[in-house]
Amino acid sequence: MSKPTIIPIGPYHPLQAEPELFKLYCDGEIVKDVKWETGYNHRGIEKLSESKTFDQVFFLVERICGICSTSHPFAFANCMEEIVNVEIPDRAKYIRSIIGELERIHSHLLWAGLAGHFLGYNTVFMWVWKYREPVLDLFEIITGNRNSYAMFKIGGVRRDIPNNLVPTIQKNLDALKHKLDLLIGVVMDDPVIHARTKGVGVLTKQDIINFAAVGPTARASGVAIDVRQDDPYAAYPLVNWKVITAEEGDVFAKVAVRLLEMYESVSIIEQCLEGLKKEKEGDIEVKVKNVPEGMGTGRAEAPRGEVFHFVTTDGGYSPVRHKVRAPSYTNISTFKKSCVGQTISDATISLAAVDPCYCCTERMAMVYDYYNKKPILSGKDMIKLSQQKTEELKKKL
Repeated sequence: MSKPTIIPIGPYHPLQAEPELFKLYCDGEIVKDVKWETGYNHRGIEKLSESKTFDQVFFLVERICGICSTSHPFAFANCMEEIVNVEIPDRAKYIRSIIGELERIHSHLLWAGLAGHFLGYNTVFMWVWKYREPVLDLFEIITGNRNSYAMFKIGGVRRDIPNNLVPTIQKNLDALKHKLDLLIGVVMDDPVIHARTKGVGVLTKQDIINFAAVGPTARASGVAIDVRQDDPYAAYPLVNWKVITAEEGDVFAKVAVRLLEMYESVSIIEQCLEGLKKEKEGDIEVKVKNVPEGMGTGRAEAPRGEVFHFVTTDGGYSPVRHKVRAPSYTNISTFKKSCVGQTISDATISLAAVDPCYCCTERMAMVYDYYNKKPILSGKDMIKLSQQKTEELKKKL
């Protein structure tokens, strides 16, 4: 075999909205190996969290990702409520789930539109962008913002959804269901989409287990994992819904899972709206005055999969340590399996199929002295420092 040709995708590339480097090692048109590099977009969110009050952290983590901006406050709230040991009111649970599911719909629509664009099917792209607007309008009606909704706090939510808004929300949902029917009809019946996505980027159940993939990426390969079911939170145990799965594990299966999940999200929202009618208006929080010393974990099912937050507290007003793991951190690694053996054109589709988010995936690679042009700490050094800090904290607890 001749020496492979290296084709770089990134760190700046039209396919990617954020910087990340993927190196495709190719023999002709066939991808033989994939290597990827992170570190182009590190923002220091975890360290910044240590300098914020617990209430300010909600606004910070909401900006980890713009597309799924409520999933991180969701996980952080679950984490902090484990530490303070409070049960939030049912009305707050319904409101949280409504926000979470509206976000799932808008995220899946955004991905479907971009998928159409990557496939050269810009009609789908334009349709989806139009269908997504009423969802963002609902966010603005409910929260005042089309993005970064600022709704969550320890013990509940910051703003109520008045019952007189329920008919407006329901009207928008009814219109959305009709649009979803049209979209799914186009995708499921189009021979070009089938030809470009079926049998492409296949991940088996064992691949999902080996790479610890989550979310629609896992469910498209027949692995029925979903934090909303496996570790129920908010209003998810109070309503009826089902986990959507497929068996094929290819790009088409990932498309189908996301499209069908939007129907489930609409159903969950409608049931939560009915729940709001039965609850007393204004009963949206439990007052929490102090956060005790302790440790907590919080999980939430973001549109891309499980979001995980870990927080250590010392009885003060800020986290001592705040660790975040976003779903793309594990899902991106599946490229190693899904792209090998594919053609270059199919590899790029496989890269996009897991809906990667690089801004919430970044990890520090090294500490570098820019002026003296030399490294100060390597990644291994920082891991060692982190382990030492953990041991020091254990002794204090």
